Formats: sequence, structure tokens, C-alpha cells
Amino acid sequence: MITFEDATKHYPDGTVAVDGLNLTVETGCTTVFVGPSGSGKTTSLRMINRMVEPTSGCVLIDGKDIRSQDPALLRRSIGYVIQQAGLFPHRTVLDNIATVPRLLGWSRSRSRAKAHELLELVGLEPSQAKRYPHQLSGGQQQRVGVARALVADPPILLMDEPFSAVDPIVRAGLQEELARLQSELRKTIVFVTHDIDEAVRIGDRIAVFRPGGELAQCDTPERLLAEPVDAFVESFIGYDRGVRRLSFFPARNLSLREEAVVDHQSKVEWALSAATVSGEPWVLVVDHERRPLGWVSDAQLRDSPSGLALAELPRTPYGHTFDVADDSLRAALDAAVLSPAGRAVGVDEDGCVLGVVSQNDLGTALWSVS
Repeated sequence: MITFEDATKHYPDGTVAVDGLNLTVETGCTTVFVGPSGSGKTTSLRMINRMVEPTSGCVLIDGKDIRSQDPALLRRSIGYVIQQAGLFPHRTVLDNIATVPRLLGWSRSRSRAKAHELLELVGLEPSQAKRYPHQLSGGQQQRVGVARALVADPPILLMDEPFSAVDPIVRAGLQEELARLQSELRKTIVFVTHDIDEAVRIGDRIAVFRPGGELAQCDTPERLLAEPVDAFVESFIGYDRGVRRLSFFPARNLSLREEAVVDHQSKVEWALSAATVSGEPWVLVVDHERRPLGWVSDAQLRDSPSGLALAELPRTPYGHTFDVADDSLRAALDAAVLSPAGRAVGVDEDGCVLGVVSQNDLGTALWSVS
């Protein structure tokens, strides 16, 4: 557990970076510090490993004031990942990862063996061990940075905007990787970001800082989105916080319309009957394995010969699907909004269609949880 007790940081020019921070970071959880530039989130993080010393107040780790510990030894016991990975350019990937164990007095063979384990853990190939940082992509470099921070198995991991320098696709992959690692390792993670979506995606708790270094609110992501404490927090989160909140409600409880799903070998007459029964202006055409092929409208069915198979008709693309078991209401809503038919296609883990849901039905479901 990390505890800030009235921790304050003033600089000689009068700047207040952190103003009387009282906060508890729970053991085994990911706590995200988020806020605009100049709100003190990075300064607060750096107080934990004594890269910044508080002007007043204190920081405790498991009840022990960190000022009683040697700064160098303290930092070696805490993992630290920064925005640009901070890798040594003249060292191989393996030797970069093995840096901290070597500083802790581990043998070369033990350090390298552990580094090889961490390579696989963070999703890198063994063949990349002998490469140098400049031979890796930005996302791969960040994975090396995470591996280096974890290799000595520290109980605490500090991450200062580690994914902000990579493109959105890579960033999403790194966020998923971090979530996977945390589910296995259960480290005490303090993660700094300016991106509220990233905070909601990875945080167990989110601490929102306001300009001037004051803590505005610290809560679970769901509670933060549902009940921002004041106008500043509400504005920082954004006015689409209701949509973000849908990420916490599962799609598995949706009522899907199976009768609107028709095999591609079915005749037009049968498909038109299915559309009538379901009350849907569209039917979803699937192949023999129930994988989606596309939409056909009831108007199109009425204008086609009744004996014609659906496979012979042109189809409207179905957009993208959502996983009924694992995805959220937000994913289902996104699929429905982007679908040309205004309907979301729900699938199982194998990609087979379980049914469809319209925007109207989604609206009813969303209203019940809002």
C-alpha cells in the first residue's frame, strides 16, 4: 500500500506542483493519475520513488516513510516505465532487461535467464533478444521497458505516460497487454496519463487532479463516470461519459432477435416471412456455419422472385460484430451505430451469429442501466 499524507511540493519560484495530497493506493490494484498539464500527477508519481522530494508531508509504503530508505535502493525495488522506454541504445534487448537484476547483484546467467522469461511474458519473440533498441518499433520498445521494470519482480510499478508516444492501434494493444499482465501478476501499479479513455480502460481506481496540484476525486471508473464530484471533473471526463459508462455493463443480457437471421440457401419467400415474423425491415444472411454475410432489406425481398435463393441477391455489408459473452453494451452500441442497417450483429467466441439487436432495442436496454 502506498499512502500520501498531506504530501506537498512547492518550487522556489512559488509554483505549487502538488498541494496537500492525501491518497491511498491499494496493494495489487492499478491506480491511474489523470488530469490536465500542470496538475501534479507526474510529480506525485515521482514522489513515490524519491525522484521528487516533497516539501512537506510524507509518502509511506506499507506504513514506512520512504525518506528512511536509501534513494538508490528504493528505486531498484520499484519498477519504472517512462514515455520513451528509456532504453540503453548500446545494449541489446536482453541486456536492457537484465539491467536492474545486475545492479541488485544477480549473476549474469541468472539475470539473463530471467530476462528471457520476461521477453515471452510481455509478448516479444526470443529472436528479438539480441536486437538493439533502434531495431525495434516504438511499441516493441515499450514492451522491453515494461519487461525491464518487471524483471526483478518489484511489488510496485510506476508508469509515467508509457504509451503516449505510440500510434492508437499500438497503444490499444499495449493497454490490453498491461491488463493481461496485471491479471496474472497483481502488482501495485501507479499509472499516469492525460487520456481519460486510457484511465477508464486500465484503472481499478482513477485519481483526477485539477490544475494547481489538488486531488479532485478518486473513485472506481464506473463511479467516476456516473457521479463526477464537481463541474471540473465532469468537464474533464467529457460530455460523452454516459457512453463510456456503458463499458461496464455486459452485452450478454441483451435480447437478440434470432428469427431475423436467415441461411444464405433459403428462398426469398422464406426470408420475407422471417422478416415479417421478426418485425424487422432487414434480415441478416449467414453461411452454413452461421457466419455473417450481409444484410438484405425487406423491400429488396419483396422486389425479388420468391424462388430465388438469398445467395443470389446482392447484400449490404454488416459492419462489425460484437461478442455477446465478453463485450459490453458500448461495443454493441458501436456496432449498431456503424451498421448500414442500424442493427448490431451478436456472435459467439467462434464468430457464429447468435442474433441481432436494433438501435431501438439497444436504447431500451441502455435506458434500464443508466
